[in-house]
Amino acid sequence: MKNKLVMNGPVVLVRGAGEQASGVGWVLAKVGFRVVMTEVARPLMVRWPVCFGTAVSEGRWQVEGIASSLVKDPQECTAAWAAEEIPVLVDPELEGLSVLNPLVLVDAIMAKRNLGTKRSMALKTFGLGPGFTAGIDVDVVVETNRGHQLGRLIYDGAAQPNTGIPGKIGGVSRERVIYSPKTGIFRAKRTIGEQVSAGDCLGEIDDGIETTKVVALCKGVLRGLLRTETPIRAQVKIGDIDPRGQADYCWTISEKARSIGGAVLLGILESGILSLGIPSARGEKLDELEKI
Repeated sequence: MKNKLVMNGPVVLVRGAGEQASGVGWVLAKVGFRVVMTEVARPLMVRWPVCFGTAVSEGRWQVEGIASSLVKDPQECTAAWAAEEIPVLVDPELEGLSVLNPLVLVDAIMAKRNLGTKRSMALKTFGLGPGFTAGIDVDVVVETNRGHQLGRLIYDGAAQPNTGIPGKIGGVSRERVIYSPKTGIFRAKRTIGEQVSAGDCLGEIDDGIETTKVVALCKGVLRGLLRTETPIRAQVKIGDIDPRGQADYCWTISEKARSIGGAVLLGILESGILSLGIPSARGEKLDELEKI
């Protein structure tokens, strides 16, 4: 029997609706927050089956029992929450921020830099990974690097710097992540969930002059792959191979995203802001916040 999902708590705005952002949104929606996620008009998502942002192209999408739906403006969010859905809004510049008036804002774009998030945007702000400094542009930074520190809440300073080297899964690091060798149109030749070997063609990139094959660099299950006919730039992540070879991992939230989601929930609870209620307006922080 399905447990009814009741989203009637404070509003949490999550910038981004990709893989890690979706882990955050899933955890917070599960415990009753009114989660709203913002995206760009054409998001690039390698692990799109487990991204709420897939609703941008599909209208609706479901991740592990929680649905998301594309909304046209912030006023439609209320209906989405009542329907037990996470609203996804195409609003990369946060033009609807004053209407949504979130208690908490989480920057989960994973751009490795701050694309405009400010502490004044909500009573409590979180930034995932490198690119943020706690106490300056966000209140709390969440460590996203795989390893012992994953999910750690940082209240002073920044996360570990971006190394450009993917974290190890099944003992494999660089070879498991596939990047585009050039700018062009990506056309997929394999399907997420398939077992692949090193040298297998995963897709092709057509730059209008010639077509270049993109091949797997290791053995495993194809856990993520951009959708076919996607325009891409050079050196953009287009594929993800899981050397552990478990096909069911392709359709569920990763341990990394789930850990980050739990960390954000802990940060919200630990801050004590829920006892303060929802701020009356966007702008400077409430005086009570300084006492926490």
